[in-house]
Amino acid sequence: MAAADGRQRYFLQVSTATASSLDAGRVLSRLASGPAGLSEQESAARSAMMGPNAVLSHRANAWGVLGRQLASPILILLFVTASVSLFLGDATNSIVIGAILLVSVGLGFSNEFKAERASESLHSQITHQALVCREGRILPVNVTDLVPGDIVQLGLGTMIPADLRLLKTNDLLCDESILTGESLPTAKDPNPVPDGSGLADRTSCAYMGTVVHSGSGTGVVVTIGSGTEFGRIASGLGERQPQTEFQLGLRRFSFLLLQVAIALTTLIFGINVLLQRPIIESLLFSLAIAVGITPQLLPAVVSTSLATGTRLLAKQKVLVKRLVCIEDLGDMDILVTDKTGTLTEGKISYIGPLAVAPATTPDQVLTMGLLATEADYSAAKDSVAGQNPLDAALWASPPAARLTPERFTRLDLISFDHERRRTTVLVHEPGQGEQLITKGAPEDILALCRPTTEAALQMLNEQFDAGSRVVAVAFRNVPGLRQITQADEHDFTLAGFLIFLDRPKANVKASLDQLQSLRITVKIATGDNAKVAEKVCADIGIVSGGTLNGADIDAMSEDELVAAARSASIFARVSPEHKARIITALRKSGGSVGFLGDGVNDALALHKADIGISVDTATDVAKDAADVILLDKDLGVLAAGVGEGRRIFANTIKYVLMGTSSNFGNMFSAATASAVLTFLPMLPSQILLNNLLYDAGQLAIPTDRVDKEQLRAPAHWNIAFIRRFMLLFGPISSIFDFATFALMLMVFNAVPGEFRAGWFIESIATQTLIIFAIRTRKVPFLRSRPSAGLTVASLGVVAVGVALPLSPIGPWLGFDPLPARFFLALLGMVIVYLTMVEFAKQWFFSQAKQQAPTTPMSIPRRRATHHISRRASRFSTAGKLPDPVKKTAVM
Repeated sequence: MAAADGRQRYFLQVSTATASSLDAGRVLSRLASGPAGLSEQESAARSAMMGPNAVLSHRANAWGVLGRQLASPILILLFVTASVSLFLGDATNSIVIGAILLVSVGLGFSNEFKAERASESLHSQITHQALVCREGRILPVNVTDLVPGDIVQLGLGTMIPADLRLLKTNDLLCDESILTGESLPTAKDPNPVPDGSGLADRTSCAYMGTVVHSGSGTGVVVTIGSGTEFGRIASGLGERQPQTEFQLGLRRFSFLLLQVAIALTTLIFGINVLLQRPIIESLLFSLAIAVGITPQLLPAVVSTSLATGTRLLAKQKVLVKRLVCIEDLGDMDILVTDKTGTLTEGKISYIGPLAVAPATTPDQVLTMGLLATEADYSAAKDSVAGQNPLDAALWASPPAARLTPERFTRLDLISFDHERRRTTVLVHEPGQGEQLITKGAPEDILALCRPTTEAALQMLNEQFDAGSRVVAVAFRNVPGLRQITQADEHDFTLAGFLIFLDRPKANVKASLDQLQSLRITVKIATGDNAKVAEKVCADIGIVSGGTLNGADIDAMSEDELVAAARSASIFARVSPEHKARIITALRKSGGSVGFLGDGVNDALALHKADIGISVDTATDVAKDAADVILLDKDLGVLAAGVGEGRRIFANTIKYVLMGTSSNFGNMFSAATASAVLTFLPMLPSQILLNNLLYDAGQLAIPTDRVDKEQLRAPAHWNIAFIRRFMLLFGPISSIFDFATFALMLMVFNAVPGEFRAGWFIESIATQTLIIFAIRTRKVPFLRSRPSAGLTVASLGVVAVGVALPLSPIGPWLGFDPLPARFFLALLGMVIVYLTMVEFAKQWFFSQAKQQAPTTPMSIPRRRATHHISRRASRFSTAGKLPDPVKKTAVM
């Protein structure tokens, strides 16, 4: 091994452009590696020198979070208001607004930074691995730990973890569309290409981020991280991510508030100018109204909700790649899932062989099954790494231990792919000659065999009826043959069947009941035979709405499939393309569709679904395509995640409804009062202080309980609904503001300082306590109890609001003391106000229910088109992952 001071030379001087034109042996020499790979000590040394194999390295960045806070238009508006006050010599107003500015930044920063840390922590638990040869042993290694010189094994569906110089290939085809735009897979070959070949022509190399379409191979890592072809492109794209419907809803809501703020501010400023009041004072007051109507801490409330939700979900073994994916999860009303490991235990047990061909013994059928795998015959019994579950169960079975398949020599191999659904090998047995063996789905194997007896078909159907998974094995003697192609797959003799069993999970019925209670329809998409899928569904109590086979789907038009997919419960013998068509059809029928899958053949459907769900043990290409990762492949875990997503959305909407109604009401009252009074009804600093106190109390909303009724179906952003709510409850708030004005002027003959203190206290009390009515559609406290945190926070804000005008700093804030009789009147007004709100609430929601559409309304969302940005997140040490833009829908 080269000396340490020479490492830098061979680490950095091998690029794919150079390596592709060199002989594989010379590339290994340049990298100081060999066919047995690196030692653990050497790989650790190289990793320490070069860092992780990561394109992006997302970490919670305090300065970045602070920068986003300071860039908030609301905070900029506050800063301008404070600066103008200072410039005009109003030091008190300027100091108060400055303090409000600091508190707003502090609250927003702490909550968003916590959310970033939560995202970083969760993402660090999602790992991707590659099969690497270290000191001659094949080991699973985290993708980020790869270094130049590592020998990597590639198989069907493998996502290439770094830029590789290929050493061996076996019918290897790679999908390189993400780099080259070429839709057809590229054939790979270890032979050098001419020097100066372009990216698409370097067939002796495989690139990070591309996917093995078929075949297998071995390559040596030549470039990692941002130095790869993929890394250079991904780094140039930046980290901007497409927005979800949740974020788009927030944007539409903010635009609504902007419209209201502009209208009120313009109206107030115009009225004050017409009344010939001081221009600067009128401007400051107008700016305060604009800020006051805006929920300043909405980003903090949303971040707190999502961060709290991610922590709760993580405890329940659900990881979201991006915080806002939680709302997508709660939006789901149709779940399409595979069968293995979801409805069943996922522990494939080999039951035994069934011989069919004359003079063929069960042991011969098993031996052929062992030979028709991609595993190394001499080592397959000792390691299942890289083997599919059926092959792993076959090699691990006790009967396999007494057989000696290593006496055979494999001459050639056609790897499994999802179109052929079989693996074919050419083997040589000493003294017996050459034999072609194929193993795969019974329907596909039987189609390649000579006419099969009725007894064999009856035997197969009996196994399907019993719910067994069946793999067919066939053979053909081919003396002298040394190489095979797909054209040689014909005229086989059926040897027999290999029988496997995957039992239903014990708790799956309870999990399905949970999903049903959330109004989620479960559908099964499986590569298994229809009878097997139907038997499993019947055993666990799924009432079938019909079964569609892959052949049925092929014969249907898009419109026919939309109608059929909505009613069908089982999709059997489906290919990856079939699954993608099913997802698309279900989305067109009006559902928000989730897809749960963990295999290579699930990646396309995961991309097509509204919410892609995978598991921690899934293939890397499936985890890359998913939006949510389950640490336990259990529908009960998924049901808990859906409920949490809906809870978070419900709590966010509580804040939105409160903010729009009470803020709008108060600012409308201020606008009206400023037009009729001879003095400002509240100083700009008092308006901002009122708004800050109110918002700070609502930071406890993410901890609030949510009524079960609100979790039974997904809810969506509906700006028209929010606008109607604002226009009903805002004026109710204004009515009691006007009552307070009348009380202060006509009963107490209040001077400006008393007037402002009275309205400040009444405003804080009414707009804070209304949370207890708005948070539920039921009677508050009696039928729906708020969380302790929300109760304490809300009552605490009211107490502070009452105490401030009475405290020693009251005069400094512009308040004068109030008579004791005011507080008795205040108590009465609050009771009447909350009672009136309760009646209005019942009427409003009864009207909303009558106006609700009777059929689902949705527009299929656009999936993310920035595939490089999306996939780049797989090659990151931690951080945020992009999420597709969700559909729009109605509440």
